[in-house]
Amino acid sequence: QVQLKESGGGLVETGGSLRLSCVVSGRTSATYTMGWFRQAPGKEREFAAAIFWSGGGTYYGDSVKGRFIIFRDYAKNTVFLQMNSLKPEDTAVYYCAARAGVMVTRTRGSFSSWGQGTQVTVSS
Repeated sequence: QVQLKESGGGLVETGGSLRLSCVVSGRTSATYTMGWFRQAPGKEREFAAAIFWSGGGTYYGDSVKGRFIIFRDYAKNTVFLQMNSLKPEDTAVYYCAARAGVMVTRTRGSFSSWGQGTQVTVSS
């Protein structure tokens, strides 16, 4: 198990940018897959992006592809989500997640460790 702590959320105008951070601690492994999910009020938790901790390969959900970028910093044990061209529909609580093993999956249940979440609000 790893511990995850998100930060960087806030209020931004439509078209603006935010960068979320997720600090990873505990029994980290090179074979982890790190992900970002989001959940808007009254909606299901939705996959946004994921990265393979060791190889750096990435994949994205359709709703954020081309606007969001996920990347990691080994030295800081941190995963980032750079969010550009933000829209009001991006408003949600954003969660960092981790799973052991390298696997392309967009399913919430595939990730075993979760952070507390950070609120992102995009004003119109």
